[in-house]
Amino acid sequence: MTNEPAILTLGRGDDEPSVVEPLNLAQRVRSLRKERNWTLEQAARRAGLARSTLSKIENGQMSPTYEALKKLAEGLNISIPQLFSPPAEPRVNGRMAVTRAGEGQALITTTYEHELLANTMKKKAMLPYRTRVRARSMEDFGDWVRHGGEEFLLVLTGVIRLFTEFYEPVDLRRGESAYYDASMGHNVISVSDDDATILWITSLK
Repeated sequence: MTNEPAILTLGRGDDEPSVVEPLNLAQRVRSLRKERNWTLEQAARRAGLARSTLSKIENGQMSPTYEALKKLAEGLNISIPQLFSPPAEPRVNGRMAVTRAGEGQALITTTYEHELLANTMKKKAMLPYRTRVRARSMEDFGDWVRHGGEEFLLVLTGVIRLFTEFYEPVDLRRGESAYYDASMGHNVISVSDDDATILWITSLK
């Protein structure tokens, strides 16, 4: 967060840039055909192309015209952009991470005490953390917090006041929640006698 550097470093643009290899159209077309268990003849017939034309495309011996690409996409029942999109990476199923009470990674700042959850799981799509809200005023923050993705919070104890850039402040009590676009400026303070605690979940994409 803006004056919370520990949170800003948690996968929001700080990772090394990924290198995207140029798409090999010939391999892509061949892969899509084989995924459907089609022979060259079957795929060519569905696309309305000559078998020899499809064979040359798959072997990189010719660059297909727009009309040929359109026929290929229709025959494969996909859009033209999908034809040029790299295949999705295989998804890992059955992953799980358990965080026992008090075993999360602590990140303490002047306004929040964060406990990162599921910290042993790598390449997460979201970042869950339990937070003790120490801030009592907007003056405790240097500026709005803004970052990519979306955010969800659920009040666990106490009462918080959620300030957002484009909405009126809203007070939330135990069991109440909010979901918002995290690129919109936002800050949270506790309006309880004691520090409030919340469950915060931030998307990392």
